[in-house]
Order: sequence, then structure tokens, then C-alpha cells
Amino acid sequence: MLSVNGPTVTTTKLVLGLGCERNAAPEEVIALAERALAEVGAGKEEIELVASLDARAEEAAIHAAGRHFSVPVRFFDAATLEAEAARLQNPSEIVFAHTGCHGVAEGAALAGAGLDAILIVPKIRSARATAAIAGPARDAGRIAIRTKRAGAT
Repeated sequence: MLSVNGPTVTTTKLVLGLGCERNAAPEEVIALAERALAEVGAGKEEIELVASLDARAEEAAIHAAGRHFSVPVRFFDAATLEAEAARLQNPSEIVFAHTGCHGVAEGAALAGAGLDAILIVPKIRSARATAAIAGPARDAGRIAIRTKRAGAT
């Protein structure tokens, strides 16, 4: 069940967090999202929501991903994403300088999935986009969680 009232959403499936540069190609963002799903053996039908930073609300690529997965797209303000900073695996001062939050893809995935969610796929990158997946901690046993490797950037 999806509830869009309040600062976070509660989901029973997975939330795909996306970040991208302005005018990123929809094909690039969708391919990155599909790669994130493949890394943990999850199917397209397991995505319940696409989430991102409100500064990307006009980005065609983010909306194209929502259409690709046939799910709603939700945008969060920077303060909401920054509230997730303690749960990020890849916080970035550079991202903070540009957006006001330490992580767009991871922060949006966690904000969209709710307080009990965990990162299932920490941030992965393509040339112009980032993606992360969060979901209920209770699903950790059925999905192979990808964790950050020591020394990974």
C-alpha cells in the first residue's frame, strides 16, 4: 500500500531513487535503473515508486522512468532528502554543494520507502545519472542486498 501523505511514503515493495544531470537521456536513466534491479535479481514489477529531488521535477528522464515501470513519481525537497543523510552509504559534499542534500538517489529511495527501509542497492552511476533502491528491511532475505565494498567510490 502506498501512502503519499506526510514527509515519507510507506511501501511494501521497492522504491527506485534517481538523480540525473539536466537533460539526461531517458534511455540512460532507464538503463541504469534496470541495471540496479538486475544487480539484486529484482523484477520490474517490484518497483512501487520512482523518487527524486524536487529540483528534477521537470526532467523528462525521471518521468520516463516512472512510465517505464508504470509507477508514480514523487519528488522530495532537499531538506527531506538531507534528513536521510545518516542512512546514506555514499554521502557527497559535492552533491550537497549543488543540491542542499548529501545524496539524491539514495536519499530519495530511503525517503520514499519510509523509516523502516534499508538501502538494497546503494548509489550506482552512469555518465549522467545515479540510481539507488530501498525497500523494507523484512525483504532483505529474499533480495541479495548489494553493499558498498571497502574502498569503493
